[in-house]
Amino acid sequence: MKNKSRREFLKSSLVAGAGLIALPMILPRSVFAGVKPNSRIQIAQIGCGRMGSGDMVGTMNHSDLCRFVAVCDLDSRRLGIAQKTVEDFYKAKGETSVEIKTYHDYHEVLARPDIDAVIVSVPDHQHAIVAISAILAGKDVYVQKPMTYSIAEAIALRTAVRAKKRILQTGSQQRSEHPWNTFRIASEAVRNGRIGQLHTIKVGVGLDKIKGVKPIPQSIPSNFDYDRWLGPAPEQPYMEYRVHPQDSIDGRPGWITTEDFGLGMITNWGAHHLDIAQWAMGMELSGPTNIDAHADFMQDDVWTVHSSYHVEMKYANGVQLIMDNKFPTGISFEGSEGQVFCTRGSEKVTKSDGNAPVDNKSKSLYASNDNILSSRVGPEGKTWMKSDDHYRNWLESIISRKDPIAPVDQGARSLEACAVSWIGMKLKRPLTWNPEKEMFVNDAEANAMLSRKARKPEYDIAKIIGKAHLMI
Repeated sequence: MKNKSRREFLKSSLVAGAGLIALPMILPRSVFAGVKPNSRIQIAQIGCGRMGSGDMVGTMNHSDLCRFVAVCDLDSRRLGIAQKTVEDFYKAKGETSVEIKTYHDYHEVLARPDIDAVIVSVPDHQHAIVAISAILAGKDVYVQKPMTYSIAEAIALRTAVRAKKRILQTGSQQRSEHPWNTFRIASEAVRNGRIGQLHTIKVGVGLDKIKGVKPIPQSIPSNFDYDRWLGPAPEQPYMEYRVHPQDSIDGRPGWITTEDFGLGMITNWGAHHLDIAQWAMGMELSGPTNIDAHADFMQDDVWTVHSSYHVEMKYANGVQLIMDNKFPTGISFEGSEGQVFCTRGSEKVTKSDGNAPVDNKSKSLYASNDNILSSRVGPEGKTWMKSDDHYRNWLESIISRKDPIAPVDQGARSLEACAVSWIGMKLKRPLTWNPEKEMFVNDAEANAMLSRKARKPEYDIAKIIGKAHLMI
């Protein structure tokens, strides 16, 4: 690994090659120019579960800018609920005849030239394959956080977005004013030196507890295409506790706590808080240089992710970032002249989260000096892009063809900070990361974990990228 460049390593680790069934290259009306201001953006929802339903309704509310025309899911029950939700929304506005198309296969959605954009709210392990396919089909994309499952996938998605000049918004909604402006206020204050020289950031992202259920295979429900749902993930028997509840779209899905599908709280909420931490310290296009991470992992349980954890990361600017499950949920910035803390208030990370939401009488925004919050902009004059609503910001970016508040480059870096922490947890030893090359320094074992082999050739990201003649 010593003499290999990042490009060479990623190319070999992703096993770039041929053999993929070509994606349909039918381009939508907005490929060569932005959508006209007086023409509504036509959108399809891909993934209609707990997060997908929220993304869909949150975007659909901006009906002056967009129109939903299709929904797609591998669970026919969820698909039917999503279709009815959209149809009822437009009927409530006085429309007498509403037809929302339903799809089982997202490739059929991407083949429609009248669809301008898609919302990707599938499980983490499917983010990259669906989002990259959408970008290559000429669609603009909103993708849930973390942006991808692995670091190699994040780099591949970024490559596709920039090469095809598409708009991608990462679902890091803490960057937008609604519903939490605390993160913008705190991070802008820190970025502008209102707490002096930043030296320490402490992050709490809650704690998942074991389910207490043995991993026992079950019969696959007739309404669910489990093989397609597995996608690139390793072959394994179906277990409802590792997928999503069959009796509800609101229940917390088990894939979040199953390591083959999601990496646990380190990416589930870590993607939110580390995104803000790097934004505040001016490292949103970089990352840590040194990682020392430790965690316990669930054993002999239907769930497999980490439980208790402690992570210490050092950045090139001298800032130390510490994550620990004992910290209150939120982000604490400590500087030479003060401290500021921000969180989502009383909202818990998980139903089982026992952490107090904040240290300071349940305030969602706290500073050691009131001037820190009242005078946020210093000599540097760094202010964040205006974004009242994360979904609307994405829609407006599609029209303007300018990057949204959470663009692909920064979404990739947020995922990387989470993923290098997870790799450190798994290897149980200190790691050195090169944020410029986006690979570990002289560490073949750690670099092998930047990607994983796809279960079937059609899910191989490198082959999709190679088929599009893109260079990573």
